[in-house]
Amino acid sequence: MIQNQSQAKGYLTVFLSMTITIMLSLILTLFQGARIGAMKMKTEIITDVSMNSVLSEYSRQLYEQYGLLMVDTSYGTSNPGIINAQEHLRYYINGNVKKSVIGSFSGATQINRMFLKTANITGSSFAADNKGAVLRRQILSYMEADPIEGGISDALDNFNILQSNHFDTRDIEAEQRANQESINDILAENDSASDSLSESEDDGETEDIQYSNPADQVNSMRSADLLGLVIGESRVSGASVNTDDYLSHRKLNHGTGLNNSEDTGITEKLLIDEYIFEKCGNYRNQLDKSVLKYQVEYLLGGKDNDKDNLQKVATTLLFWREASNYIYILTDSEKVEFANGIALVVSVLARCPQLQEPVKQSILFAWSFAESISDLHILFDGGRVPIVKSKDTWKLSYESMFSLGNSISGSDGSKGLTYEDYLRMMLFVEGGKKKSFRLMDIMEMDIRKTKGNINFKMDYCLDEFCAKIQMGDKSGFTADIERIYGYER
Repeated sequence: MIQNQSQAKGYLTVFLSMTITIMLSLILTLFQGARIGAMKMKTEIITDVSMNSVLSEYSRQLYEQYGLLMVDTSYGTSNPGIINAQEHLRYYINGNVKKSVIGSFSGATQINRMFLKTANITGSSFAADNKGAVLRRQILSYMEADPIEGGISDALDNFNILQSNHFDTRDIEAEQRANQESINDILAENDSASDSLSESEDDGETEDIQYSNPADQVNSMRSADLLGLVIGESRVSGASVNTDDYLSHRKLNHGTGLNNSEDTGITEKLLIDEYIFEKCGNYRNQLDKSVLKYQVEYLLGGKDNDKDNLQKVATTLLFWREASNYIYILTDSEKVEFANGIALVVSVLARCPQLQEPVKQSILFAWSFAESISDLHILFDGGRVPIVKSKDTWKLSYESMFSLGNSISGSDGSKGLTYEDYLRMMLFVEGGKKKSFRLMDIMEMDIRKTKGNINFKMDYCLDEFCAKIQMGDKSGFTADIERIYGYER
């Protein structure tokens, strides 16, 4: 009996030992699983906090002046690069795994003491990637909150009118030169229409008759300085820069193609143009912060000084306005008949009937040119000029066109489009890459003026990055994680 009792106790001991062993194994397994799970969770939290901390170091000046969120990877130094952002990432990770100040003083221990093994940025996208697509994507995100559908519709309608009437392609100055060559040929070939004609008088004496086209006075002004005619040299900014220092003229830094795609249609292009007018100055709206005063004109001209960029815009305006005015004047029967009457007199006096038609056209060309110069006066003075003229909006009489060299007044323009409306049409037809790169030139010019940003470069401004991080603990376990973080994610 005693033996049986001892045997029973032995079985119980073995059973309890096995049960305890199994329970301890289960508990330890659960504990280890919890520890591993906690480590993975902590790794994710540290990654989230640290990568967001890198993004929180966005360029304050870029945000304040242009509303864009990007990290200047130079961090105020002369050596920009993704390696700097990587070092900042490691700094933040290490800061999140070490003991707090209170913990260090109190001697507290961590159940899961972790440390950083590796942290590398393996992918990135910068502002200039894919011909400026990253920049344009951020601009569109910024512009999403602006209710400007009506303005976009107006800009598109204006451009469609310009294009459908071929104002942007018809070269009236070339037509005028061809017409003048025709007149010269007629004069050379016809003895009775030579530059100096002799007419026999009753007494046998001769009288020289000179060919005289009144339009020549105006047409000769085409070779004059355009800005001098429509603005005056004293009113033009003398600001200039060395374009070799800026993005559009240097070898660029690129990311890995992490997120540089875009889908830019007509609406997106117009939104980007509206952003440009919101953030950049022009001849009619100059900004104190700007190095070049005519920033929108720089986007269109790309020259290293304000004068040449404004000259480029004025030349384009004249091209468009002359096409519009000439096409209109051909439909105005009164003006055409008046020009024809003068041409008839010229051809009769020159004893050359063949001159009548080309002289008439010469007068119409001159009249249209003078009206176009008047239009530019109006636009640069802040007035309005319609894309298509009418009898009511035509400004100059035949007599007044001869005052071209005396600065035609343009103060009475009250109908049509403003100077900035015409600039919008010019921007719309400008290439996306060229416009984006020159816009980043402008950003660099202005931000480099601010304290601590003398080396600022847009092609080193980080928009998004991918990081691979490995954390370890004292037991030898590791946790790997890969994440992509950006301002639009």
